[in-house]
Amino acid sequence: MKNIRLIALDLDGTLLDNKKRLSERNREALLECGQRGIEIVPCTGRIWSGVPDFIREFPGIRYAITVNGAVVQDVKENRILDERKLSWQQTMEILELAEHFQTMYDVYVNGGGLGEARFMEHLEDYGISPELRKMIQDTRRIVPDVIAEVKSLADPVEKINYFFGDSKERQRAREALLKRGDVLVSASFSNNLEINALGAAKGEALLRLAARLGIRPEQTMGFGDGENDISLIQKAGIGVAMGNAVESLKAEAAYVTVTNEEDGVAAALEHLLQIDFRTVPNR
Repeated sequence: MKNIRLIALDLDGTLLDNKKRLSERNREALLECGQRGIEIVPCTGRIWSGVPDFIREFPGIRYAITVNGAVVQDVKENRILDERKLSWQQTMEILELAEHFQTMYDVYVNGGGLGEARFMEHLEDYGISPELRKMIQDTRRIVPDVIAEVKSLADPVEKINYFFGDSKERQRAREALLKRGDVLVSASFSNNLEINALGAAKGEALLRLAARLGIRPEQTMGFGDGENDISLIQKAGIGVAMGNAVESLKAEAAYVTVTNEEDGVAAALEHLLQIDFRTVPNR
């Protein structure tokens, strides 16, 4: 078996199926890896409180990389190990910029989400799937005015989300954001943009966590499917793209597995680590 000591896993579209569930085969694969001393690290665009309970309570998970790498935390001790956040001034500018486009927006700040009723009540107008609508509605605190709330808090922000019903508006907004030069712009879905501070990328966060744990880069493995996983696939010792991944991610991967609907994580682990998880007794 390859000397892998840490596996970082995107959740949506990767470890979870399209209905946001963890399959039994993937579950057994992660349990077996944990039993072999491998760190299992959720690596997600979500805030930790927005991660499903069955992942938050999964046996052996101690560390998590959240909000695209803005936060690295010891979830067992509820302790932040590393963070890369947007200043509230940057956030104000980016939220004000959003008003020039046909987009909805929200923010992650202090480990929670802020949204406005004018957006939360019309999520379907922005091409958001029912499963994602539920996650958004469950993890956002509704405030009258997000911009005013950010100004009042004056705290650094983990991430800003834009969602679009029109792909041309999305491209216009991406170009305007990239012109700033002081933020990272990525996406989890074909209809969104995610704005993070420089340095808040999954791959960079993976290397920082690995160094803290005394793990060499070549002893890490990363799984992903979206644009916001590209740095993870590039930086991990073995970068694995899902069969349903965007083509730009597949081009960077060392290995392409089957889709998230086909237990692609377990299939790749079985192949790359030479473990037949199907023979592991149910726990």
